[in-house]
Order: sequence, then structure tokens, then C-alpha cells
Amino acid sequence: MDNYKGLVAWQKADSLAIEVYKATALFPREEQYGVTSQLRRAILSVPLNLVEGYARGGKAEFARFLDISIGSVSEAKYLIEFSEKIGYIGADAKRLYGLAEEVSKILWSLKKSVKSRQK
Repeated sequence: MDNYKGLVAWQKADSLAIEVYKATALFPREEQYGVTSQLRRAILSVPLNLVEGYARGGKAEFARFLDISIGSVSEAKYLIEFSEKIGYIGADAKRLYGLAEEVSKILWSLKKSVKSRQK
């Protein structure tokens, strides 16, 4: 694979980040530096860490950045649920959460694969 764009994990994380940015554009203005910012940073961290980890070239480094991505998508999943509970995200919440869950599963599988090739 020539670059990170060939990774299914990155493709899905990138799509999810775009969807979350669109959804958070509708959040209340007073949340600009609160939930909106936190959710955007968490979700954007997922594809960014995939890019950086992939660029490092080593399997151990990539695995470390996958761990960070997994943590970030977990944070984003909670924030999506929280945003639904307080009424910031309506019908999109279930879809966004489902996409985040899919990304999480892909990341875990990729991490397992990378770790097994390290040995």
C-alpha cells in the first residue's frame, strides 16, 4: 500500500469525521468551546493519528498510534451519546454512533493484525 489513504480504517474514520463536523455545525453557539470543540477534536484525532502512525513507517509506532485512535473514537462515542441525551443531535445520533462503532472495530482488528506481524 502506497499511503494511508488505502487503509479502510482511515477511509471510514475520514468519512465519520466529516459527518461529525456537519452534525456539530448545528450545535448551540454557546457550545462552540465546549462539547462541539471536544467532539470535533476527538473525532478528528482518529484519522490524524492513522496518518501520523502510518507515516512513521514502523509497526510498533503504527500500533501505538492505533491505540491513540482507539481511545479517541471511544471518547467520541461517549460524546455522541451525551449530545443525543441533551438534545444536540437528533436522528443522526444512532447513525453516527454506529459509524463510530464500525471504525472502532476496524481499528481493533487492524491493531491485532499489526501486533501479530511484529512478532
